[in-house]
Amino acid sequence: MIPSAFDYTAPSTVDEAVRALAEAGEDAKVLAGGQSLLPVLRMRLAAPTTLVDLGKIAELRGVTEDGDALVIGAMTTHYEVQRDALVREHAELLAKATDTVADPQVRHRGTFGGSIAHADPAGDLLAPALALDAEMVIASAGGRRTVPAAEFFQDFFTTALAPDEILVAVRVPKYTGWHAHYEKFNRVAQAWSMVAVAVAVRTDGASIAEARVALTNMGSTPVRATAVEQALVGGEASADSVRAAAQHAAEGTNPTADGNADVEYRQELARVLTGRAVSAAVG
Repeated sequence: MIPSAFDYTAPSTVDEAVRALAEAGEDAKVLAGGQSLLPVLRMRLAAPTTLVDLGKIAELRGVTEDGDALVIGAMTTHYEVQRDALVREHAELLAKATDTVADPQVRHRGTFGGSIAHADPAGDLLAPALALDAEMVIASAGGRRTVPAAEFFQDFFTTALAPDEILVAVRVPKYTGWHAHYEKFNRVAQAWSMVAVAVAVRTDGASIAEARVALTNMGSTPVRATAVEQALVGGEASADSVRAAAQHAAEGTNPTADGNADVEYRQELARVLTGRAVSAAVG
């Protein structure tokens, strides 16, 4: 199907982009990699008056260090995140989660920031961002602000972004030396997660000193599995301890029922996948 008519602009700076959004009003849309937006436009599920393409803004691409944090530009592709040496060294969980996103074609075109801003509860980068206490850097005509991941994701496909704002970067604290794993369950025919678990742990000898665990598609937003984290910290990195901690995975979640799974099945998946992810992370 052919999209409805819209105006198109491709600014070369962030200032130009936010100015274009402010001038276009609430019916404007931001185009990043386009892997989610373009199908919606073609099906006419969205009919923006203006499309603001961020593809020509060089400052939105790449991964850099800023003290004890990594700064990932919103227009950095999944492929680039996958293979970035800084990400693999300091935020291994992001690299492992990005490995599971869709297929090679989508990973070459889709963007890290675009996926975060789209806020699909089945998307594979939201839970890792939450688990790692990432912060979203947001720009508007009035300046820039930073929002923690726990406040950024608000509901199904809904974030803290206002209509005249764009996500310009994601700041991720360094987790150098931590072990990580992303365990995902999906139908063979598609890559969307029915349930997935993002885990990062720091071990001290045979015990777990710190743990970060978050769940994909167990609610309208990614969910931090704090009960699992508390059960893991201070315990042995043994199969029995991990299995016991994983039994808390479904606590505080609110999964939906759909054609793929009912609520009870998703809760059981969360427990099983959490055990697998933690076990894989600690080896």
